[in-house]
Amino acid sequence: MNIEEFREYCLSMEGVAEKTPFGKFARRYDSILVFYVLDHMFCFVDMDDFTSVTVKSTPEEISEIRMAHSSVGDPLNRSLRHWIRLDLNGDIPEREVLKFVDRAYEIVMAGYAGKRKRRSGV
Repeated sequence: MNIEEFREYCLSMEGVAEKTPFGKFARRYDSILVFYVLDHMFCFVDMDDFTSVTVKSTPEEISEIRMAHSSVGDPLNRSLRHWIRLDLNGDIPEREVLKFVDRAYEIVMAGYAGKRKRRSGV
């Protein structure tokens, strides 16, 4: 999988948008591509160094992923406690990486879809 295939996969999900928001904080983050649903991040990658994918998760799932795979790490920003970095050159098959991306999307949808409906009065 290359960055374009990954990008197409993420953008194929309903309501997904992409941005590069971190360059305004530091130039070295210009290449961080973030995928959003309902205006909330669910995964991000470095376009210049596509060797990992960072996804939103739950504390329980992060623990399970760490136990099952050796090629995981902390996100770029350690304050993102509900996130995990997946090494694309490690022991996680591509289809499983995409499964974790799908799960990250689901987590954000579940957490914010109801809030959005309540705000709009639907």
